[in-house]
Amino acid sequence: MDGLAVSAALLVLVFVTLAMGVRIVPQGFKYVVQRLGKYHSTLGPGLNLIIPYVDTVAYKVTTKDIVMDIPSQDVITRDNAVIVINAVAYINIVSPEKAVYGVESYITAIQNLVQTSLRSIVGEMDLDDALSSRDRIKARLKEAISDDIADWGITLKTVEIQDINPSPTMQQAMEEQAAAERARRATVTRAEGEKAAAILEADGRLEASKRDAEAKVVMAQASQQAIEKVATAIGTNELPVMFLIGDKYIDAMRQLSDSENAKLVVLPADIPAAIGSLIKGVKP
Repeated sequence: MDGLAVSAALLVLVFVTLAMGVRIVPQGFKYVVQRLGKYHSTLGPGLNLIIPYVDTVAYKVTTKDIVMDIPSQDVITRDNAVIVINAVAYINIVSPEKAVYGVESYITAIQNLVQTSLRSIVGEMDLDDALSSRDRIKARLKEAISDDIADWGITLKTVEIQDINPSPTMQQAMEEQAAAERARRATVTRAEGEKAAAILEADGRLEASKRDAEAKVVMAQASQQAIEKVATAIGTNELPVMFLIGDKYIDAMRQLSDSENAKLVVLPADIPAAIGSLIKGVKP
């Protein structure tokens, strides 16, 4: 009975020992093996054998791409503007033993490294450049941290700038500045419009004055020619002149009598004598 119990115990021990010596690593992972507390080997995907009780799996490291979120942080630009920026990094562990033994926590280390590099890169740029140069920041950031994390057996696949925005206070100041600029442009546009309208109006008045003057000259020339023709036709005969002046005088009196404001119209007793005296230059 005692011998059976011992045999069963030994059989269980053998199975446990064999189980401890067999390691099946799933695809996408690598196991870091330590022998007596010292790094020994790295197990790849598939069936692997280790020495029970001597070798132990110390770390299980993924070989798939890791997406790391870089927390938002306030960064001061060269022109003393505050912007809020965050990023996301894609890394791949190519040497698990370097990643686990080269740094205490590669996740925390890379996050801090990216944040520090971002502050340094953006701090050398003006606000406008920082807001419009995502690709340049990305390229410089990748160049800055690739060599450092390579010492940890990690490859930086890419890094992307997720958000880069002015701080709330800076956004308010920029909105006020934009509003002031729009108001200034509107004022300038309105002033230019009023100036153009005034110039056009003055040009119109000038052109109208020129036309009026030309019209007066033409009318004066026409009157001169008419008078010359009448004088030539009449000669020394005064009767036609008296007739024309009397006709004009009668028309004027008729218009005056038709006026609503006319109360009393006085006509000369002897129109021909009056007209004749006007021609001769003496009183009737």
